[in-house]
Amino acid sequence: MSEAPLFVATTFTEIYERVLVGPLFRPFAERLIDRVGPRGGDSVIDVACGTGIVARIARERLGLAAPIIGIDVAPAMLAVARVVDPSIDWREGNATSLPVAATERFTILTCHQGLQFMPDKPAAIREMRRVLAPGGRVAIATWRSLEDLPQMSELNEIAERHIGRFADSRHSLGDPTVVKQLLVDGGFSDIVVDTVAHDVQFSDGALFARLNAMAVIGMSEKGKTMSEAERGELAGRIAVESAHAIARATKGGMFVLPLSTTIATART
Repeated sequence: MSEAPLFVATTFTEIYERVLVGPLFRPFAERLIDRVGPRGGDSVIDVACGTGIVARIARERLGLAAPIIGIDVAPAMLAVARVVDPSIDWREGNATSLPVAATERFTILTCHQGLQFMPDKPAAIREMRRVLAPGGRVAIATWRSLEDLPQMSELNEIAERHIGRFADSRHSLGDPTVVKQLLVDGGFSDIVVDTVAHDVQFSDGALFARLNAMAVIGMSEKGKTMSEAERGELAGRIAVESAHAIARATKGGMFVLPLSTTIATART
C-alpha cells in the first residue's frame, strides 16, 4: 500500500506527513505494531492517530477486510489521513470520550506519541480500556525525556535563545515508571514496558531544524502571541543558528538524529 499522499504539500500538516512521518515516525510505529502481533480476525483502534501512520501499518499487516479506526482531535490531521488512505475509518474525537458506539469493541488499541499531550491521562487510559474487548491488547508509545536525547536538547536550547524557556510536551511523559503506573491504575494486566532506540535519518537536516523550531515556537508562551508569518520568520532564524548542530550530526549527506521511545504493552 502506497505511503505517498496524493496532494502537493502546502500546509504544516501536509509537510509533516511528507517530511517527518516516513523517516521519523514510521520506524517506531512499526515496532509498536510488532508488539501487539496483529493477526487475522483482529480489529484495531488507533487513538491520537495524527495523519495515520500506525493505522496504515495495521492495514498493511491485516489487509482490507480488517476493521481499523483512527481517532484524532485535530481535523487538519484527519484531512490528510483521509487522502492518504481512505480505506480506514477516520473519526474526529477526544481521547477521554472516544467516538465509539457501545456495541463496538476492538482487539487492539494503539496510541503512538499521543498520551503525553492528553490533559487527563488517567481518564484517557480508562477510556482506552472501555473500548477494548476482553483480552484485548494495548500498545502505547511516548518519547523518552530530553535528558536521554542530547541532540534534541541542543536544538531546543538554541530555540530558547529566541523564545525563552518552554516545556516540550513531546517529551513530558518520558519516565517509563509513570506510563506503567497509568496502566496499572487503569486496570490493565500483563504490563510490559521497554525502550526502543533508533537513529532517524533525514536527507534535509536544515528542513528538520526548521520544522522542529516551528513545533517548539508553538509550545512557547511567546509563540502563542505571534502571527503565523512571525512564527515562520522566527523559525527560519532558529534554523540558521542550528546549522552547526545539524552539520556535526550529518554523516554521508544524512542528518542522523538518535531518538528513543518507551513502549508499554498490556491486556484487558
